[in-house]
Amino acid sequence: MTTIDELKRRFTSADFLSFVEKAPGFIAIEVKTAFSTATIALQGAHVTSWQPKGQKPVIWLSKAAKFAPGKSIRGGVPICWPWFGPHASEAGYPGHGFARTIPWKLLEAQKLPDGRARLLFEPAMNDAARAQWPHASTMRYGVMIGQELVLALATKNTGSVPFQLGQALHTYFQIGDIGQTSIAGLDGCTYIDKVAKATRKKQKGAVTFNGEMDRVYLGTAGCCGIIDPALKRTILITSTGSRSTVVWNPGAEKAAKMGDFGRQGENNMVCVETANAADDVITLAPGETHRMTAQYRVLRNG
Repeated sequence: MTTIDELKRRFTSADFLSFVEKAPGFIAIEVKTAFSTATIALQGAHVTSWQPKGQKPVIWLSKAAKFAPGKSIRGGVPICWPWFGPHASEAGYPGHGFARTIPWKLLEAQKLPDGRARLLFEPAMNDAARAQWPHASTMRYGVMIGQELVLALATKNTGSVPFQLGQALHTYFQIGDIGQTSIAGLDGCTYIDKVAKATRKKQKGAVTFNGEMDRVYLGTAGCCGIIDPALKRTILITSTGSRSTVVWNPGAEKAAKMGDFGRQGENNMVCVETANAADDVITLAPGETHRMTAQYRVLRNG
């Protein structure tokens, strides 16, 4: 297991990084640039905060979030990989894959000439993960922190046979009030409504919220915006290598049953996930690399 002392020795010249222990054995990296700050847990390479200078946090983290080895964190940017949702054939495998609950390695940390910080991670595959994912492959995850937050997943098939890949950046965004919030950019898209027994429907106009929502939008165009009148801002989400967009809010009744969600936490968050899911999973040929990126930027409204 990587220790804070080891990280400090390896990255002694990276004065924009600091390392903290959130709980016994649970290490997080704090990043500070001239543009913004961010925190990334080594477990899952899980971004738990990003806050541009002079603005409110963009990434939501539950006040009741638990930091424990092997347990997913409620909030931030969980990485769903190498499948999304339940496993196609093994009901006992964890939903959304294992990437978010295993340790990751920090490979590189650089400050770029323009002041942004770039961190590169890879998963530290354990025996359970290898048993669940027997395909020969590599995965790298880049996190770019500046005026925008840019996240990039790159998966390479290093074997001799193709495999299917499902994935998502399951990002929880902080908003002022879910009842006032809408999402633009998905008009006309077909979606799978998981709250309504996986019925397929077509989006008409902006997405608005009234209770629980769990939708997989298919064949999306790679750009959408979270319009947040309460915080007077729009969060612009642009992506590449993504065919799907997942929109999720548990609603009050379901959130109340989640011990790590926090009282009325559902009012101040929405998940808009850059993904390849359902019909849009990727088939990766031998030697091929698939790269999926998401960029988050804040636009002030008024």
